[in-house]
Parts: sequence; structure tokens; C-alpha cells
Amino acid sequence: MRIIVIGAGAAGMMAAVTAARAGADVTLIERNTRPGMKLNITGKGRGNLTNDCDLQTLIANTPGNGRFLYSAFSGFGPADTMAFFESLGIPVKVERGNRVFPVSDRAMDLSAALERELRHLGVRLLHDKVVNIDCTDGRVTGVTGAGGTYSCDRVILAAGGQSYPRTGSDGSGYALASALGHTIVPTRPSLVPLLGGGDVPKRLEGLSLRNISIEITYKGKSLYTDFGEMVFTANGVSGPVILSASAHVARDQKFPCTLSIDLKPALDEQTLDRRVLRDFEENLNRDFANALHKLLPSKLIPVIVERSGIAPDRKVHEITRAERLSFVHLIKHFTLEITSAGPFREAIITAGGVSVREIDPKTMASKLVNGLYFAGEIMDVDAYTGGFNLQIAWSTGVRAGSAAAERND
Repeated sequence: MRIIVIGAGAAGMMAAVTAARAGADVTLIERNTRPGMKLNITGKGRGNLTNDCDLQTLIANTPGNGRFLYSAFSGFGPADTMAFFESLGIPVKVERGNRVFPVSDRAMDLSAALERELRHLGVRLLHDKVVNIDCTDGRVTGVTGAGGTYSCDRVILAAGGQSYPRTGSDGSGYALASALGHTIVPTRPSLVPLLGGGDVPKRLEGLSLRNISIEITYKGKSLYTDFGEMVFTANGVSGPVILSASAHVARDQKFPCTLSIDLKPALDEQTLDRRVLRDFEENLNRDFANALHKLLPSKLIPVIVERSGIAPDRKVHEITRAERLSFVHLIKHFTLEITSAGPFREAIITAGGVSVREIDPKTMASKLVNGLYFAGEIMDVDAYTGGFNLQIAWSTGVRAGSAAAERND
């Protein structure tokens, strides 16, 4: 069985390894000079390769057609991913939030291990840009690249999405699928910073908030809640909880929406009020703005004071109970209006892509073209941050590689 895999990212390399292990003659075509460019920057370069969770948690963290991936996840899940890389000599570790990283904290070790395995299996790696998938009578016969034509029996299209275009993910794979009659669900940046908030983000740029909770609401309806970390940017907000929230608001373009930050989620308002009252009693004769350093990050204090409506030089003993309760409520509900999501160049992944209605979930095979398979981000599947999207790549790569290598026709 002669198989061509288009795209040497995480999904493409995994598909090539799987197909070659099954005995297929595999050629992997990559437009970049080196494979795994996007993989090398995942997890801020540390390589968050999966999330150590069960099947239901995996699907729950995949808002973009998670049920479609049930079979792929069942066949090759997080435990299989960890065992696979450890078998290639890459020991892994589990960190907070069940995020899994190589012990070395080097994403490049993952791509290097995959490259070594590809060479060991005799997979040919070609540097070319595929411009067409060739078909005759509804069946794949090969591919045409800028540098030549290559014949084959099966094609696995794993060309990625549109996020991080400098790594080669420019969306060109969608045109290849569309030319064969596949529907492309409109693409959107996902796992992307959210923009808005007026001048507040600029004033707080660089400030990280940990152990906070957030809620995103749209027209009074709650869209997403989370607990964890976030950071203010020059024109909005980012960080783990924000990136995951973007998977919801960017998918349906629900803007403007409201981001409400609970700065003290471990305390209800009554408990927080008692805490604030103790702080005030220790600082009765100090200015309001100078009495909050035990409660809030220094950079946040001027913004909170301004929002409270209490003059910064007001003496603490002059603050009324009603003003204090309003201040407590503000700490539990610090809001920003979000007006849009960031662009593709800032997105970690792409939402949208080849419609999963036209793909067999058990084999990743095209329902429209014989001999065509899909793997990874090119499909309309997307998940939250935390290793879930790379697990999609590994699981679908294994499923596509295995199915394509079977001699069933």
C-alpha cells in the first residue's frame, strides 16, 4: 500500500509512523524545510503533548465536535500517547491541570523523536508544496506538487489549519479538500486572546492573576466559567482561562460580551467583607489607596480604587458600610467588555475546517473520495488549552494511518 501524507505536523507525523508500522510504503510531504515546526512551539516551547484524563473528560474539553472523536479517542487516548513517547525514549511528567510534558521541558524533543522513528521505519520525507490531490473516477491516484507528481493508493491530508501561519499553517489544505468536493466550515481563530476592556488592559499590561475565576456572559446568558490563571495584554486579556473561553465566544462570534473576574473566588461576599473589614481596622487612619496592599496586587489597586468611586485619599475610617460592601462586590465582579477575538496570527488553533459530516469517525476516511483520509486540525475539531488539541492530532493521526494502511479493497 503506497500512502502519501500531506503535512509533517503532529498529526501527519503520527499518521506516517502508524501507517509505516502497519507495513505501508509511506511518503511524507512537507512544505517547510523541517517537520514539526508548530509542534516545536507548543506549550510555550515545553511541549504540552496531552492531558492525563479519561475519555469523558477529553470529550468534554473538546467543544468543537468532541463526540465525533469518540472512536479515535477510544482507540488511542492520553495513556497511549504517554506510552508511545516513552517508548521513543522521551520520559514524560504530569503537572497541574493534568497537563503532560516531556521531562526535558523541550517540545523539540517530541518532534526529534518522531523524526528518528520516521527514518527508522523508512518513511521518505519530501520537501514540496502540494497543489492538487489527483483523482480518477472518484478515487485517489496521487498528488501533484510544485516539484513534481507522486503516485499513490491513499492520501492522508494533515495540512493543519490557519493558526501560526509562520509555521506553515496557512490554510492551503482547505483548498485541496474543497477541490474534491468537501465542505469547509468557515474558519475562526480559537484559543486566542480576547480584545477590549477600554484602557484597563493597557494600564494593567503584564499583570498575571492566579487562582481567579471568570465568567463570560452574552446578552445576560452565561457562556463559560473557569478557574485558573489569566494575564492582561496591551489591548485585552490572555492566559489559560481566557484562551479556553475564546473557544466559545469566537466560535459563534458572540460579541460584545462581558468578562467578569472574581479576584477572590475562595471567599463568598460575606467572608470577604469580614476580611476587608479587618484590613480596614488595621489601617483606620491611612488613605484608602494605601490600605489595600494585602488584598490586591499593587498594579491593580489604582484601577480598583477608580472603579470603586471612593477617593484614593479618603481616610479608611471615613468609608461607610455601604461603600465597603460595594467595594467587596467589585472585587468579586471586576468586569470588562470584550469586543472581539484576536487574529489568526495570535491563535493557537483553528476552529472550523473540513466538515466532520463528510468524514467517517471510525477511520477518518472521506465519505466523498475513495482513498482520502484526514487527520488533525484541518478538520472542524477544536479543544481547550491544556494538551487536548495535540491529543486530537495523535488520536486522529493513528486512526487515519491505521485505516489507510489496511488492504480492504
